[in-house]
Amino acid sequence: MVQTPMARERLFALREEIARLEGKPVPAMAAARQEALAERGSADREKHRLPLGVTILDEALEGGVPLDGLSEIRSHCLRDATVSAGFALALSALMQKQAAADPAPILWIADRVTAMEAGVPYPVGLKDYGLDSESFLHAAPRKLDEALWLAETAVESGAFAVTLLEVKGNPAHFGLTESRRLSLRAKAAGRPLFLLRQSGDEEASSAAFRFLVEPAPAAIRLLPDRSMLGGSIGNPVFRLTLEKSRNPAPLSLILEWNPHDRQFFPAREPEQARPPLKRAAHSRPRLSASFNRPDRPQEMGPVLAFDQAS
Repeated sequence: MVQTPMARERLFALREEIARLEGKPVPAMAAARQEALAERGSADREKHRLPLGVTILDEALEGGVPLDGLSEIRSHCLRDATVSAGFALALSALMQKQAAADPAPILWIADRVTAMEAGVPYPVGLKDYGLDSESFLHAAPRKLDEALWLAETAVESGAFAVTLLEVKGNPAHFGLTESRRLSLRAKAAGRPLFLLRQSGDEEASSAAFRFLVEPAPAAIRLLPDRSMLGGSIGNPVFRLTLEKSRNPAPLSLILEWNPHDRQFFPAREPEQARPPLKRAAHSRPRLSASFNRPDRPQEMGPVLAFDQAS
């Protein structure tokens, strides 16, 4: 049975009065009161967390990814943008799965520069990734200030299951002040907000957690009889490092994303992507080695240009 704060206070007051009548020390009741409040705070925190299904990671995240705050996901360089975006989409798919009865739409906000270089989400790919593309919205503001304003408004509205803000690098107009404002908006609205920083460096942020996502080789696709399909590519795999948390040292592990079950699994990096002595599908014979050619390039001569042919 859920107790209101007023009812809980009355209960503690009655217990303290009984302790006085029985001659028991009141400080013990005060300590029990503090312990109960701490347990209540822990329960509330777990209620607003999204567990990822990997024990060591959920413990480091104190129950999971916050559903009422700001989390940051970054990549080292722009060529890894698809990897960090894939991890953010996997988290979004988990949130849609959690609210299967009444799934709210997902809003992806990307500044114009990032959209031009990293591309935009592809509806068919979203569906293959485990997302409902019909409830996925994409916005591309022209300026970063407009993107920040849109992210704050979207979070405050409470109309979206998750809001993703994608930026490139470490813009001068997006620092600790703007990060704190986004975090406060997300906490007040009780909604999750992901900051997707492509090709960015570590910097001070109000995000509760920061993930560094790097590519990792995928395993070979398994057939129903548990045999391996040579030359195939299996589920997406991420090399994940939890850079910012309450842990004394960063946590690094490899995760595999199953888009059909919409679930993460701990994985290990395969020794090689393909089994030995097996050719890839649609393989062709190698070209023969060239012959009757000089073994080294000729030295540069004094000729600067050739005469024009008549």
